[in-house]
Amino acid sequence: MHSTFDLQRALAVAVQAATTAGAGLVQTRGAVERVTATSKSSARDLVTAADVASEQCIVGHLRSAFPEHAIEAEEQTHDALDDRPRWIVDPLDGTVNYVHGLPLYCVSIALWHAGAAQVAVVHAPSLGETWTAVRGAGAYRGTQRLQVSATRTLGESVVATGFPYRRQELPNPNVGNFNRFVLDVRGIRRCGSAALDLAWTAAGRFDAYWELHLAPHDIAAGGLLVEEAGGLVTTALGAADWLRAGHIIAANPHLHPLVLERVRV
Repeated sequence: MHSTFDLQRALAVAVQAATTAGAGLVQTRGAVERVTATSKSSARDLVTAADVASEQCIVGHLRSAFPEHAIEAEEQTHDALDDRPRWIVDPLDGTVNYVHGLPLYCVSIALWHAGAAQVAVVHAPSLGETWTAVRGAGAYRGTQRLQVSATRTLGESVVATGFPYRRQELPNPNVGNFNRFVLDVRGIRRCGSAALDLAWTAAGRFDAYWELHLAPHDIAAGGLLVEEAGGLVTTALGAADWLRAGHIIAANPHLHPLVLERVRV
């Protein structure tokens, strides 16, 4: 790695960026201004001024601290794909929740290098919770180390999933997968934020999570949280390269194969 590549420093910068951006999101949540953006895929996929302001805040922190790194963010910042260390940013995951006054939204920041996530931060300002991970050093909520659940059966499990914005247009909008689980699990949740679903899987609140039609910024940080908490993260086909596959399964090692055999892409 680059001689100035210090993962603990990267984590500290990411936490500062996430908490600063999160404070801005809380301040503006009461007066959301919707922005028309032709790049967004459907009427359900809302962009707010808060998304853009949060991204600008985060990018400013990262550019200042690591000018040699690339940044790939949801709204406006898309540096060329190359071998540089790469920050993958979702400035506001759970925008629909945010717009509707629900507290289930977060900031997600991950640093990827050499084909793997190295640092992850998921910060939920309205919940007062921050999850962090450094590769090889564990995952944490604040100072509490995270561990995935030990649940062994679907009947005892609470699982999470989500549905795409363009669900009426897609051949597989995940409804069939939902139906394959809903009668057999203890509970099934759809919270509207992939990053939070992954953080809660890492914390053992959820036993498993799967979803289709995802972008890298949705899962780049949360996936590392689950891995560092002892879970398994793959594509919905069981492959290891989950970042850009568009689908994901994250679960404790007991449940992962049980989820994998039911999910169809």
